[in-house]
Amino acid sequence: MPTATGHTDAIRASRVIGTDVYNTAGEHIGEIQDVMLEKTSNGIMFAVVGFGGFLGIGEKYHAIPWASLDYDMQKGGYVVPYSKEELRAAPFYSINELTEDDGMKARNASYEYYKADPYWQ
Repeated sequence: MPTATGHTDAIRASRVIGTDVYNTAGEHIGEIQDVMLEKTSNGIMFAVVGFGGFLGIGEKYHAIPWASLDYDMQKGGYVVPYSKEELRAAPFYSINELTEDDGMKARNASYEYYKADPYWQ
């Protein structure tokens, strides 16, 4: 299914990683550090978005539901429908915590917090 702005379904992970992420107010909030895949169902669990920090020190990693990201060609990055305050209050993890419990802990907390429709149901 195409995104809200009509972009294609398929994209290489290598094109996604390193892409800037903005909120709807146009504020830069971070960049995509990785993408978590659920290999048994062929689903994308979430995008790993890094916020803050400098050269990886003190950076917080957020699990953002993949369907929440919409590519904006003018910005050259993804836009999420969340305010800076919502993002600051969201669950965050160390890079190692994102894979605990096969990523399910981060996935479930993220989808619950952002009130995103679970792709796995």
